[in-house]
Amino acid sequence: MQRHIVLFRVRDDVTSPELFTAIDTLRALEPVAGAELWRVELSTDERKGRVIVEDATFETDAAFSRFLALPEHRAAGEVMARISDWWVGDYIA
Repeated sequence: MQRHIVLFRVRDDVTSPELFTAIDTLRALEPVAGAELWRVELSTDERKGRVIVEDATFETDAAFSRFLALPEHRAAGEVMARISDWWVGDYIA
C-alpha cells in the first residue's frame, strides 16, 4: 500500500470562501483518484495557521502513479499553488 499525505498551509490572506472552494476541489478528486481511502479535512489545530489535510491510501504503486498523472490532479495542484504551500509525505505501508 502507498500512503500519500499532504499538508497544505493556506496563506493568511486567503478568504474563507477561497479556502472552502479549495477543499471542495480536493474532495472532488475522490471519484477519479483510484484510492482505497480519500479524505480531505481542515485541521482543527490552527496554532500555525489554517492547514488542509489530504490523506490517501492507494492499494498499489501503479494506482498511485496513475493518480499523480491525472489531469485533474495537476489542475488541483494549480489551484492549491495559488493559495498555499505544502508538504508531502509518501510512504509504503
